[in-house]
Amino acid sequence: MQKHDFYFDLPEELIAQVPIENRSASKLMVIDKEKQTIKSTVFTKIKDLLQKGDVLVLNDTKVILARLFGIKEGTGAKIEILLLKEIKKDRWQALVGNAKAVKLDSVVNISDKIWAKCVEVLENGLRVFELSYQGNFYEVLDTVGNIPLPPYIHAKLQDNDRYQTVYAKNSGSAAAPTAGLHFTKDLIKEVEEMGVIVKYITLHVGLGTFMPVKVDDILDHNMHSEQYIITKDTAKALNLAKANGNKIIAVGSTSVRTLESNFKKFNQFQAEVASTNIFIYPGIELQAIDAMITNFHLPESTLIMLVSAFCGYDLTMRAYQEAVAQKYRFFSFGDVMWIS
Repeated sequence: MQKHDFYFDLPEELIAQVPIENRSASKLMVIDKEKQTIKSTVFTKIKDLLQKGDVLVLNDTKVILARLFGIKEGTGAKIEILLLKEIKKDRWQALVGNAKAVKLDSVVNISDKIWAKCVEVLENGLRVFELSYQGNFYEVLDTVGNIPLPPYIHAKLQDNDRYQTVYAKNSGSAAAPTAGLHFTKDLIKEVEEMGVIVKYITLHVGLGTFMPVKVDDILDHNMHSEQYIITKDTAKALNLAKANGNKIIAVGSTSVRTLESNFKKFNQFQAEVASTNIFIYPGIELQAIDAMITNFHLPESTLIMLVSAFCGYDLTMRAYQEAVAQKYRFFSFGDVMWIS
Protein backbone atom coordinates (compact mmCIF):
# COMPACT_ATOMS: atom_id res chain seq x y z
CA MET A 1 0.00 0.00 0.00
CA GLN A 2 1.05 3.57 -0.61
CA LYS A 3 1.21 6.38 1.91
CA HIS A 4 -1.36 8.43 0.00
CA ASP A 5 -3.89 5.60 0.43
CA PHE A 6 -4.23 6.84 4.01
CA TYR A 7 -4.79 10.50 3.19
CA PHE A 8 -8.02 12.28 4.04
CA ASP A 9 -9.03 15.93 3.93
CA LEU A 10 -9.15 17.42 7.42
CA PRO A 11 -10.35 20.99 7.97
CA GLU A 12 -7.91 22.74 10.29
CA GLU A 13 -10.71 23.87 12.61
CA LEU A 14 -11.33 20.21 13.57
CA ILE A 15 -7.86 19.90 15.14
CA ALA A 16 -8.53 20.19 18.87
CA GLN A 17 -6.34 22.91 20.35
CA VAL A 18 -7.38 22.57 23.99
CA PRO A 19 -8.82 19.73 26.08
CA ILE A 20 -12.51 19.84 26.90
CA GLU A 21 -13.41 20.62 30.51
CA ASN A 22 -14.64 17.13 31.39
CA ARG A 23 -12.25 14.43 30.18
CA SER A 24 -14.90 11.77 29.73
CA ALA A 25 -17.41 13.99 27.88
CA SER A 26 -15.70 13.48 24.52
CA LYS A 27 -17.69 12.12 21.60
CA LEU A 28 -17.27 8.38 21.08
CA MET A 29 -17.55 6.71 17.69
CA VAL A 30 -18.49 3.03 18.08
CA ILE A 31 -17.39 0.81 15.20
CA ASP A 32 -18.55 -2.79 14.88
CA LYS A 33 -16.33 -4.64 12.38
CA GLU A 34 -18.65 -7.63 12.06
CA LYS A 35 -21.78 -5.57 11.40
CA GLN A 36 -19.84 -2.85 9.53
CA THR A 37 -21.71 -0.20 11.53
CA ILE A 38 -20.68 3.22 12.81
CA LYS A 39 -22.56 4.92 15.65
CA SER A 40 -21.99 8.07 17.71
CA THR A 41 -22.35 8.44 21.48
CA VAL A 42 -20.34 9.94 24.37
CA PHE A 43 -17.31 8.43 26.08
CA THR A 44 -19.05 7.74 29.39
CA LYS A 45 -21.14 5.19 27.48
CA ILE A 46 -18.00 3.06 27.19
CA LYS A 47 -19.44 1.17 30.15
CA ASP A 48 -22.17 -0.20 27.89
CA LEU A 49 -19.52 -1.81 25.69
CA LEU A 50 -17.66 -3.56 28.50
CA GLN A 51 -18.59 -6.79 30.26
CA LYS A 52 -17.60 -8.54 33.46
CA GLY A 53 -14.33 -10.43 32.95
CA ASP A 54 -13.07 -8.16 30.17
CA VAL A 55 -9.52 -6.89 30.62
CA LEU A 56 -8.98 -3.19 29.94
CA VAL A 57 -5.30 -2.43 29.29
CA LEU A 58 -4.00 1.07 30.00
CA ASN A 59 -0.56 2.53 29.32
CA ASP A 60 0.66 4.15 32.57
CA THR A 61 3.62 6.00 31.07
CA LYS A 62 4.11 9.58 32.25
CA VAL A 63 5.07 12.46 29.98
CA ILE A 64 8.23 14.22 31.07
CA LEU A 65 8.91 17.92 30.46
CA ALA A 66 11.07 16.80 27.56
CA ARG A 67 11.19 20.01 25.50
CA LEU A 68 14.33 21.96 26.35
CA PHE A 69 15.69 25.25 25.01
CA GLY A 70 19.36 26.09 25.25
CA ILE A 71 22.32 28.00 23.87
CA LYS A 72 25.24 26.33 22.09
CA GLU A 73 28.57 27.07 23.70
CA GLY A 74 30.94 29.04 21.51
CA THR A 75 28.43 30.29 18.94
CA GLY A 76 25.39 31.33 20.97
CA ALA A 77 23.08 29.49 18.55
CA LYS A 78 19.60 28.79 19.93
CA ILE A 79 18.94 25.05 20.13
CA GLU A 80 15.71 23.18 20.85
CA ILE A 81 16.02 19.63 22.20
CA LEU A 82 13.20 17.10 22.51
CA LEU A 83 14.26 14.20 24.72
CA LEU A 84 12.93 10.95 23.23
CA LYS A 85 14.33 8.04 25.21
CA GLU A 86 17.03 7.28 27.73
CA ILE A 87 19.52 4.86 26.17
CA LYS A 88 21.38 4.41 29.42
CA LYS A 89 21.72 6.55 32.54
CA ASP A 90 22.00 10.24 31.59
CA ARG A 91 22.44 9.42 27.89
CA TRP A 92 19.39 10.38 25.81
CA GLN A 93 18.35 10.14 22.18
CA ALA A 94 16.82 13.47 21.20
CA LEU A 95 15.28 15.27 18.25
CA VAL A 96 16.99 18.60 17.67
CA GLY A 97 15.74 21.81 16.12
CA ASN A 98 18.50 23.65 14.27
CA ALA A 99 20.24 20.26 14.16
CA LYS A 100 22.91 21.38 11.68
CA ALA A 101 24.41 23.54 14.42
CA VAL A 102 24.81 20.56 16.74
CA LYS A 103 27.85 18.52 15.82
CA LEU A 104 29.82 15.91 17.73
CA ASP A 105 31.07 17.30 21.08
CA SER A 106 28.81 20.37 20.84
CA VAL A 107 27.69 21.51 24.29
CA VAL A 108 24.26 23.07 24.81
CA ASN A 109 23.68 25.04 28.00
CA ILE A 110 20.02 24.69 28.98
CA SER A 111 20.29 26.41 32.35
CA ASP A 112 22.77 26.77 35.17
CA LYS A 113 21.46 23.40 36.42
CA ILE A 114 21.62 21.27 33.27
CA TRP A 115 23.64 21.06 30.06
CA ALA A 116 23.92 18.57 27.20
CA LYS A 117 26.96 17.31 25.28
CA CYS A 118 26.43 15.72 21.86
CA VAL A 119 28.11 12.31 21.85
CA GLU A 120 26.59 10.87 18.66
CA VAL A 121 25.20 12.37 15.45
CA LEU A 122 22.30 10.46 13.86
CA GLU A 123 20.15 11.07 10.78
CA ASN A 124 16.90 13.06 10.51
CA GLY A 125 17.84 15.63 13.15
CA LEU A 126 18.48 13.01 15.83
CA ARG A 127 21.35 13.31 18.29
CA VAL A 128 22.50 11.46 21.38
CA PHE A 129 23.31 13.70 24.34
CA GLU A 130 25.07 13.03 27.59
CA LEU A 131 23.30 15.15 30.19
CA SER A 132 25.00 16.72 33.18
CA TYR A 133 22.94 18.33 35.92
CA GLN A 134 22.83 19.33 39.53
CA GLY A 135 20.40 17.46 41.79
CA ASN A 136 17.65 15.01 40.84
CA PHE A 137 17.18 14.76 37.06
CA TYR A 138 13.37 14.82 36.95
CA GLU A 139 13.19 17.59 39.54
CA VAL A 140 15.55 19.64 37.36
CA LEU A 141 13.37 18.92 34.31
CA ASP A 142 10.33 20.12 36.23
CA THR A 143 12.00 23.50 36.67
CA VAL A 144 13.56 24.03 33.21
CA GLY A 145 11.62 21.76 30.84
CA ASN A 146 8.45 22.36 28.83
CA ILE A 147 5.54 20.03 28.14
CA PRO A 148 6.17 18.50 24.68
CA LEU A 149 2.90 19.34 22.96
CA PRO A 150 2.62 18.21 19.32
CA PRO A 151 3.38 20.85 16.67
CA TYR A 152 -0.25 21.00 15.50
CA ILE A 153 -1.31 22.38 18.90
CA HIS A 154 -0.76 26.14 18.91
CA ALA A 155 -2.77 27.11 21.99
CA LYS A 156 -1.04 27.40 25.35
CA LEU A 157 -1.94 24.59 27.74
CA GLN A 158 -3.21 26.07 30.99
CA ASP A 159 -2.68 22.93 33.05
CA ASN A 160 0.11 20.46 32.20
CA ASP A 161 -1.81 17.67 33.95
CA ARG A 162 -4.33 17.71 31.12
CA TYR A 163 -1.61 16.24 28.89
CA GLN A 164 -1.23 13.37 31.36
CA THR A 165 -3.56 10.45 31.97
CA VAL A 166 -5.02 10.34 35.49
CA TYR A 167 -3.14 7.07 36.03
CA ALA A 168 0.27 8.22 34.68
CA LYS A 169 2.97 6.69 36.84
CA ASN A 170 6.24 5.75 35.09
CA SER A 171 8.16 8.76 33.74
CA GLY A 172 9.73 8.54 30.31
CA SER A 173 7.41 9.62 27.46
CA ALA A 174 7.89 12.40 24.95
CA ALA A 175 4.16 12.39 24.18
CA ALA A 176 0.98 11.33 25.94
CA PRO A 177 -0.83 8.05 25.19
CA THR A 178 -3.79 10.17 24.20
CA ALA A 179 -6.59 7.56 24.14
CA GLY A 180 -6.17 7.34 27.89
CA LEU A 181 -6.81 11.06 28.38
CA HIS A 182 -10.56 10.37 28.27
CA PHE A 183 -10.60 8.31 31.46
CA THR A 184 -11.30 9.83 34.86
CA LYS A 185 -10.57 8.13 38.17
CA ASP A 186 -14.30 7.86 38.79
CA LEU A 187 -14.93 6.21 35.43
CA ILE A 188 -12.15 3.67 36.03
CA LYS A 189 -13.63 2.90 39.44
CA GLU A 190 -17.11 2.41 37.93
CA VAL A 191 -15.70 0.08 35.28
CA GLU A 192 -13.91 -1.99 37.93
CA GLU A 193 -17.09 -2.21 40.00
CA MET A 194 -18.75 -3.78 36.93
CA GLY A 195 -16.24 -6.63 37.14
CA VAL A 196 -14.00 -5.36 34.36
CA ILE A 197 -10.33 -6.09 35.13
CA VAL A 198 -8.14 -3.01 34.68
CA LYS A 199 -4.45 -3.73 34.10
CA TYR A 200 -1.47 -1.58 33.15
CA ILE A 201 1.44 -1.85 30.77
CA THR A 202 4.10 0.79 30.15
CA LEU A 203 5.32 1.95 26.75
CA HIS A 204 7.37 5.12 26.72
CA VAL A 205 6.15 7.07 23.69
CA GLY A 206 8.89 8.21 21.33
CA LEU A 207 9.67 8.38 17.62
CA GLY A 208 8.17 4.96 16.93
CA THR A 209 4.74 6.41 17.65
CA PHE A 210 4.88 9.86 16.10
CA MET A 211 7.62 9.80 13.42
CA PRO A 212 5.94 10.72 10.11
CA VAL A 213 6.04 8.36 7.14
CA LYS A 214 8.39 9.93 4.58
CA VAL A 215 8.36 7.19 1.93
CA ASP A 216 5.68 6.43 -0.66
CA ASP A 217 5.69 2.65 -0.18
CA ILE A 218 4.76 2.11 3.46
CA LEU A 219 6.81 -1.10 3.59
CA ASP A 220 9.92 1.08 3.26
CA HIS A 221 9.08 2.94 6.48
CA ASN A 222 11.52 2.37 9.33
CA MET A 223 9.87 2.24 12.77
CA HIS A 224 11.99 3.42 15.68
CA SER A 225 12.06 1.27 18.80
CA GLU A 226 10.33 2.16 22.07
CA GLN A 227 10.72 0.51 25.46
CA TYR A 228 7.84 -1.32 27.09
CA ILE A 229 7.17 -3.15 30.36
CA ILE A 230 4.67 -5.94 31.05
CA THR A 231 4.45 -7.18 34.63
CA LYS A 232 3.74 -10.75 35.77
CA ASP A 233 0.41 -9.62 37.18
CA THR A 234 -0.72 -8.13 33.88
CA ALA A 235 0.52 -11.11 31.83
CA LYS A 236 -1.34 -13.52 34.11
CA ALA A 237 -4.61 -11.59 33.79
CA LEU A 238 -4.29 -11.42 30.00
CA ASN A 239 -3.56 -15.13 29.64
CA LEU A 240 -6.53 -15.95 31.87
CA ALA A 241 -8.78 -13.76 29.72
CA LYS A 242 -7.60 -15.57 26.59
CA ALA A 243 -8.22 -18.96 28.20
CA ASN A 244 -11.71 -17.98 29.37
CA GLY A 245 -12.78 -16.28 26.14
CA ASN A 246 -13.03 -12.81 27.69
CA LYS A 247 -12.23 -9.72 25.66
CA ILE A 248 -8.93 -7.86 25.86
CA ILE A 249 -9.41 -4.16 25.15
CA ALA A 250 -6.32 -2.08 24.43
CA VAL A 251 -6.52 1.61 25.23
CA GLY A 252 -4.44 3.40 22.62
CA SER A 253 -2.10 2.38 19.82
CA THR A 254 0.79 2.12 22.29
CA SER A 255 -1.05 -0.56 24.26
CA VAL A 256 -1.88 -2.36 21.01
CA ARG A 257 1.75 -2.36 19.88
CA THR A 258 2.97 -3.54 23.28
CA LEU A 259 0.49 -6.41 23.52
CA GLU A 260 0.95 -7.51 19.92
CA SER A 261 4.75 -7.44 20.21
CA ASN A 262 4.70 -9.52 23.37
CA PHE A 263 2.09 -12.02 22.15
CA LYS A 264 3.76 -12.58 18.78
CA LYS A 265 7.06 -13.28 20.54
CA PHE A 266 5.80 -15.88 23.03
CA ASN A 267 2.43 -16.99 21.57
CA GLN A 268 1.04 -15.93 24.94
CA PHE A 269 1.57 -12.98 27.27
CA GLN A 270 4.75 -12.98 29.31
CA ALA A 271 6.28 -10.51 31.73
CA GLU A 272 9.25 -8.69 30.24
CA VAL A 273 11.10 -5.42 29.82
CA ALA A 274 11.86 -5.07 26.12
CA SER A 275 11.77 -2.78 23.11
CA THR A 276 9.50 -2.89 20.09
CA ASN A 277 9.66 -1.44 16.61
CA ILE A 278 6.59 -3.34 15.43
CA PHE A 279 4.85 -1.71 12.46
CA ILE A 280 1.20 -2.72 12.11
CA TYR A 281 -0.51 -2.01 8.79
CA PRO A 282 -3.28 -3.65 6.67
CA GLY A 283 -2.37 -7.25 6.03
CA ILE A 284 -0.87 -7.72 9.50
CA GLU A 285 -3.18 -9.90 11.60
CA LEU A 286 -3.66 -8.75 15.19
CA GLN A 287 -3.66 -11.68 17.59
CA ALA A 288 -3.54 -10.19 21.08
CA ILE A 289 -6.59 -7.93 21.32
CA ASP A 290 -10.34 -8.08 20.77
CA ALA A 291 -11.13 -4.35 20.83
CA MET A 292 -9.29 -1.06 20.91
CA ILE A 293 -9.97 2.50 22.02
CA THR A 294 -8.10 5.15 20.07
CA ASN A 295 -8.19 8.82 19.11
CA PHE A 296 -8.47 10.11 15.54
CA HIS A 297 -5.02 10.26 13.97
CA LEU A 298 -3.10 12.26 11.41
CA PRO A 299 -3.52 11.51 7.70
CA GLU A 300 -0.82 9.18 6.33
CA SER A 301 0.47 8.31 9.83
CA THR A 302 1.51 4.88 11.11
CA LEU A 303 -1.31 5.24 13.64
CA ILE A 304 -4.11 5.36 11.06
CA MET A 305 -2.37 2.42 9.34
CA LEU A 306 -2.52 0.47 12.61
CA VAL A 307 -6.23 1.26 12.99
CA SER A 308 -6.81 0.13 9.39
CA ALA A 309 -5.09 -3.18 10.12
CA PHE A 310 -7.52 -3.90 12.96
CA CYS A 311 -10.68 -2.25 11.67
CA GLY A 312 -10.23 -2.91 7.96
CA TYR A 313 -9.09 -0.29 5.46
CA ASP A 314 -12.46 0.56 3.88
CA LEU A 315 -14.32 0.80 7.19
CA THR A 316 -11.55 2.93 8.69
CA MET A 317 -11.59 5.45 5.88
CA ARG A 318 -15.39 5.54 5.98
CA ALA A 319 -15.25 6.19 9.72
CA TYR A 320 -12.82 9.06 9.25
CA GLN A 321 -15.02 10.62 6.56
CA GLU A 322 -17.96 10.30 8.96
CA ALA A 323 -15.92 11.92 11.75
CA VAL A 324 -15.12 14.89 9.53
CA ALA A 325 -18.75 15.21 8.43
CA GLN A 326 -19.98 15.12 12.04
CA LYS A 327 -17.25 17.53 13.16
CA TYR A 328 -15.49 15.24 15.59
CA ARG A 329 -12.44 16.79 17.25
CA PHE A 330 -9.16 15.33 16.01
CA PHE A 331 -5.75 14.34 17.41
CA SER A 332 -4.35 14.57 20.94
CA PHE A 333 -7.11 16.56 22.64
CA GLY A 334 -9.81 15.28 20.31
CA ASP A 335 -12.57 12.69 20.38
CA VAL A 336 -12.22 8.93 20.40
CA MET A 337 -13.34 5.70 18.76
CA TRP A 338 -14.07 2.18 19.98
CA ILE A 339 -13.45 -0.66 17.51
CA SER A 340 -14.57 -4.21 18.22
